[in-house]
Amino acid sequence: LAGFVIFLSASLGLLASTGASFGTVALKQAFSLLAGGIAFYIFSRIPYMLWRKTAWMVFVGAIAINLLLFIPQLTLHYNGASRWINVGPLSFQPSEFLKIAFIVYLGAWIYMAKDSIKEMRFGLFPYMVLMGILGTLLLIQSDTDTLVIIGTSGIVMLLVAGMPLRHVGLAIILGLTLVAGVITFRPYARQRFMVFLHPSSNAQGAGYQINQSLIAIGSGGAFGRGFGQSIQKFGYLPQPTDDSIFAVAAEEFGFAGTTVFPKACSMVTPV
Repeated sequence: LAGFVIFLSASLGLLASTGASFGTVALKQAFSLLAGGIAFYIFSRIPYMLWRKTAWMVFVGAIAINLLLFIPQLTLHYNGASRWINVGPLSFQPSEFLKIAFIVYLGAWIYMAKDSIKEMRFGLFPYMVLMGILGTLLLIQSDTDTLVIIGTSGIVMLLVAGMPLRHVGLAIILGLTLVAGVITFRPYARQRFMVFLHPSSNAQGAGYQINQSLIAIGSGGAFGRGFGQSIQKFGYLPQPTDDSIFAVAAEEFGFAGTTVFPKACSMVTPV
């Protein structure tokens, strides 16, 4: 609900530039919230052990959905990335299914391996095989962020399951090596990394979004300008309803609000 409220405020900036109807945007977001609530209830009624039995099907299904990106007629290209499937009026990001499928499958594997997870052939090696498969799919989509999220989630799961620290350290080293390779050989990743290190070096170019976001966050102060009062969302923040929505929330609710709402900002559905 907090995410829904923040989204409605952030969408005012988008509507000002696109001329879309506020009612249409609000209705679409409300529908997504309702659909998510229904899905939440349905999945909460499914015995969790059922996921162990169907884990491989969930994982293979998620990979199959991602392979649809190789069909040009279905793929939506945006800002140099090919991460979205476009079906009629709807579009979605297949990699989101991989996040869930990976956790389900790795969880089932850990359950099966039990104490054998401490051995490399049952712990680190299967993890690296999975990451090799998912890494190939995600790097083709130029979706390095999701790859890092999935890889980190897997390491945490294996660590909690009892995998030795030396294996965890080796996995981290291999992961950092992969990320370094992506930064070195992929211009878009290298540019993002340099902007992260020096956000003010190209304030009107590659660093525009992060600088405008920092202005919005700083303008919020301790308690914010007030709900709906963000200035940065009107023509300054790119993508105020998704990439920059946290900055909108920070400007309106301040430091106090962002300690309460950070996760809510990431749970909204982009227009």
